[in-house]
Amino acid sequence: MIRAGLIAGYLAALLAVDTQVELPGQLVLGGLTWIVLVVAARRLPVERRLQVAVVICAATVAELTGSIIWGVYSYRLHNLPTFVPPAHGLVFMAGLSLSEALRRHARPLVVAAGTIALVWGLLGLTVLPRTDAAGALGVPLLLAFLWRSRARAAYAGVFLVVAGIELYGTAIGTWRWAEELPGLGIPDGNPPSGVASGYVWFDVMALLLAPRLPAAWHRLRVLVDPHVEELGEVHPALLLRERDELGRGHGPEPVLRRPVP
Repeated sequence: MIRAGLIAGYLAALLAVDTQVELPGQLVLGGLTWIVLVVAARRLPVERRLQVAVVICAATVAELTGSIIWGVYSYRLHNLPTFVPPAHGLVFMAGLSLSEALRRHARPLVVAAGTIALVWGLLGLTVLPRTDAAGALGVPLLLAFLWRSRARAAYAGVFLVVAGIELYGTAIGTWRWAEELPGLGIPDGNPPSGVASGYVWFDVMALLLAPRLPAAWHRLRVLVDPHVEELGEVHPALLLRERDELGRGHGPEPVLRRPVP
């Protein structure tokens, strides 16, 4: 819970500072956020760090597609701030920390996340200032994952963190969502109720792909160099001993000397 609170506090300060700086300042914030991410992930297990890396890659592709190419939303300077990719990793870590801290209360956590998503989606279709039909389309997806997935507590924790960041970021003007999905004309909220549920896809990719990455890397190494697998089965101490024995068996290299007259 402490880790989740510290990360949430850093992200809130980061977004607030971003509203006061231009591009050079954003570059500094980006470098700082990468450092914070590395420090925060230093004590995580290897598999968890791989999950964070997968989330960053998937989220960055989604950011470039949704913001820069499609224009569904735009950041204040109409770019992709350098702090956004590492911030996605921090959001993922905060959500997981929240779910782990409330492990004994996983069911209420999941129910709370599902209820908030459902009510938010209904309000976007009825009473909110901007009709949020696009956002409402994502709510059933989240509810399905919260109902059926074994990682429902993790999804619930990440959803709550993302929802808070989205409401805060749009309120202070760090980014803004278009009134309609470009090219489709579907009304969209600011932020959409379903945007946090869309983040579930990053989590799904992380939880499914990260455990398979070490094995995939090993197969790639063997494909490039078949001897890697053979060497991997030999203990390093045995290789060193054989090297020493070969050295002693050959003895010192002969040295040709010029005869002394």
